[in-house]
Amino acid sequence: MNLRQRLLLVFSLTVIIAVGAVGYIVSLRTREAFAQADQERTSGLVAQFHREFDRRGADVKARLGRMAASDEVSRIAFDLGRGGDSSIYLSEAGTLAQQYGLDFLEMLGPDGSIISSAQWQARFGYKETIPENSSTAFLKREELTNGSAVGLFAVKTLRAGDTTVYLVGGERLDREFLQSLATPVGTQALLYRVGESGFQSQNLIGLEGAVVAPEKYRPLLMLAMHDRKEVSAIVAPTADRKDSLYMTAIPLSDRSGQVVSVLMIGSPRRGLIELQDHIRAVALTVGGLGILLAIAVSLWITGRVTRPIVELANASRQVAAGELNVSVSPHGASGEVAELAEAFNRMTSQLLEQRERLVQSERVAAWRELARRLAHELKNPLFPLQLTVENMVKAREVMPEEFDEIFHESATTLMAEIQNLKGIIQRFSDFSKMPQPQLQAVKVNEIVERVATLHAPALANREHPVKMEMQLDAAVPVIAADPELLHRSLSNLVLNALDAMPQGGTITMRTAAREETVRIEVADTGTGLTKEECERLFTPYYTTKQHGTGLGLAIVQSVITDHGGTIGVESAPGQGATFIIELPRRTAASGTTA
Repeated sequence: MNLRQRLLLVFSLTVIIAVGAVGYIVSLRTREAFAQADQERTSGLVAQFHREFDRRGADVKARLGRMAASDEVSRIAFDLGRGGDSSIYLSEAGTLAQQYGLDFLEMLGPDGSIISSAQWQARFGYKETIPENSSTAFLKREELTNGSAVGLFAVKTLRAGDTTVYLVGGERLDREFLQSLATPVGTQALLYRVGESGFQSQNLIGLEGAVVAPEKYRPLLMLAMHDRKEVSAIVAPTADRKDSLYMTAIPLSDRSGQVVSVLMIGSPRRGLIELQDHIRAVALTVGGLGILLAIAVSLWITGRVTRPIVELANASRQVAAGELNVSVSPHGASGEVAELAEAFNRMTSQLLEQRERLVQSERVAAWRELARRLAHELKNPLFPLQLTVENMVKAREVMPEEFDEIFHESATTLMAEIQNLKGIIQRFSDFSKMPQPQLQAVKVNEIVERVATLHAPALANREHPVKMEMQLDAAVPVIAADPELLHRSLSNLVLNALDAMPQGGTITMRTAAREETVRIEVADTGTGLTKEECERLFTPYYTTKQHGTGLGLAIVQSVITDHGGTIGVESAPGQGATFIIELPRRTAASGTTA
């Protein structure tokens, strides 16, 4: 992921998180505000319900009081007190209920037997529990000929001599009662009459009568009846969530504590949902605009910052590859980026100058080392030459008769040392003009086996024999190489390994096929090398031996480098050394990777 993509991701995430957090907080606060408003509205309606309940209860009780004080009721009570026939008053309750505007009215005798019933005349003579004379109205479920009903009842006791007559009257708790509540626009008030068994949808009524989708209210109703306390939940009568209501169910109990009705008050959630949708739409719009702005800002930043940095990265890779003659133009960048570009240009310029000075220093050091090595190599044969010539001169002057014999011996010595000088000069000449590899198809394993076969007799005939082990990978492919130069290089490594094991040991030659290279290893169990020796081992004219010119490993490195490969060494004192050659997998015909 490049800088432009990272900037775009960071800016986009920042915008999304910020807008999402603001939208969530606003939506949460809005929901809380609406919930508080709904709760206040519901509390107000509940309080209004209780006030209406008390008002109507007081009104029922007042009407019963006027009824008890009327001449007609007093006459009935007086007649009953004298032992009169109560059956003649069978229809009186209905007349009185209609006269005083009551939905329910029963006249009970001293023993609780029904003297007259406005709602069910056939119950004449039935006995009921004698009601207590309560100062407040109460709810009661009343059985009717066609079912049951819930009403708001009051009790009035009338005494005539030794006889007591009870007047029990009330009004229905129905749609008319709901309509008397001043409900705000959109607020829904429902009343459910608890039946004898389970949920009955026809028992749920509203301000307009029947309720749409009454089954939707069932869970909340059942919970209120079961817990016998006020509960709230969201009810969705239709598939449109904007029609959902925040519903509060308030159970209403009779004097025994049994729930006989449930008042439900619902506050509309349309305003809240529309506001939340609006907030969500605004958040999405702002988020989209923010992302577009993030894209624009990221493009602008990458234009001012990323492009110069990318050019700096490319230039750095060129410098790492050894190409120091590069520079970077800031392209209108300012501030730290421009300073970075200028610093990079100064660095490459200084590196170029330092490399030139280093090359010159290395050339001088190389010539000095060459002169020192050449002087050292030539000094050894020159001393015998000088001594031989001096002996010849002395013999010519002192012993002329033996001069011929001494001359022949001296000439032989001179020729041997001259030949030695020619060999030294030839080795230095060979190093100065290494031939270029003549690439052809080569089987690496065969070259390694030839080297091992060539040195097998010398390994066996040593005073302390050396064992040769072969670990060749059959998957090594045919590569493009010069077989003679490769053979000479591996032979040189084997000879170095022999010199490192004067007390004998093991030489292991390995091959392995890699993804892009072929690996050749020559390992010994000799004395090993220090870290400093490993670092200088391939330097021309450097040697760790008492004899030699120090050119062998330098020549091996030159051959491997001309093949496009690398050579290195892994060693530690007392742990032997392993020379590792990596050659590219390419064919001689195409020059491509094998």
